[in-house]
Amino acid sequence: MFFYIEPMGFKCGIVGLPNVGKSTIFNAITNAGAESANYPFCTINPNVGMVNVPDKRLDVLVKAYKPRSIVPAVTQFVDIAGLVKGASQGEGLGNQFLTHIRECEAIMEVVRCFDDENIIHVHESVNPLRDVEIIETELILKDLESVDKRLAQEAKNARIGTAKAKERLAVCEALSKHLGEGKPARSFEKSDAAQEVIFELALLTAKPIFYCANVGEGDVLTGNAYTEELKKYAAGRGEDVVIICGKIEEELSSMEAQEKAEFLKDLGMAESGLDQAVHKGYAILGLRTFFTAGEKEVRAWTFHKGWKAPACAGVIHTDFEKGFIRAETLSYADFEKYGSLNAAKDAGHLRTEGKDYEVQDGDIMLFLFNG
Repeated sequence: MFFYIEPMGFKCGIVGLPNVGKSTIFNAITNAGAESANYPFCTINPNVGMVNVPDKRLDVLVKAYKPRSIVPAVTQFVDIAGLVKGASQGEGLGNQFLTHIRECEAIMEVVRCFDDENIIHVHESVNPLRDVEIIETELILKDLESVDKRLAQEAKNARIGTAKAKERLAVCEALSKHLGEGKPARSFEKSDAAQEVIFELALLTAKPIFYCANVGEGDVLTGNAYTEELKKYAAGRGEDVVIICGKIEEELSSMEAQEKAEFLKDLGMAESGLDQAVHKGYAILGLRTFFTAGEKEVRAWTFHKGWKAPACAGVIHTDFEKGFIRAETLSYADFEKYGSLNAAKDAGHLRTEGKDYEVQDGDIMLFLFNG
């Protein structure tokens, strides 16, 4: 099932227990100035920050075209207030917070993986797996509530309805059982009927998730016993872990590009925690990037893997999709090899693609359309 992704990229909800470092990390990666303090529920309303998607290919295109305008893809991070045990029943303003999660496409769960006696832990000890299971349980319970409400409705429909109504009832019954066993919706069967019900209910545990292990400065390269435990847990569920140090990200957020690059090099880090988080979000959602380039503007556009040329044209403007004729297309690899579009064209690598062309990550495109 495909869904529309805004050109800005994707909307990622940052969740976790209180005092695990969510707002510190959010401040660092967005520079949005969200309040951060050493007490629960510091964040009540969700803070939203926009982050440019790091992409070295865009930098190469800018250097080649020297455009008047540069527009990178952008990711939206939403700092959602700390969840607590009982959130699904409204504890700690939980219902309000869970609604904010529902509006996101992916979830980044920040997990505390550092010891610091000066920072309060809501459960008075550091235990990553316990913390993860508390969050997962609350999300599952909220989903179970949604499914059981729909189950009662589908039972009525099935008594007087069609074979499809009975199929939907069966899906709701199986999904309720699945959630009741403590399993997230993302591990449920992937039939068309099941996908339809899950999509309609906007189930929280159907959203792709990855874990952000917040560590101390000394553990950012190697991890620690907590991160190893978390990685093992995540791997068993087909999920990923990004190791990040909130304190380091805070320092990086105030630096210029050159200073930031030198700082990362000195630390032995290939990329910042921000870069890792954005790239991980793109990967779990199956997102890709194509480019439009010229002297006026170089721009990165986000699309979903598997989209064909007309759909990608529609990301720029709906009229481009409706009146699509063809797309002049050059792979980024060929652009990089020949150094310019004209040189690649002279070498026979500029292609004309039609409506059935499946756009590839990094394609540089010019859309021709009737309008």
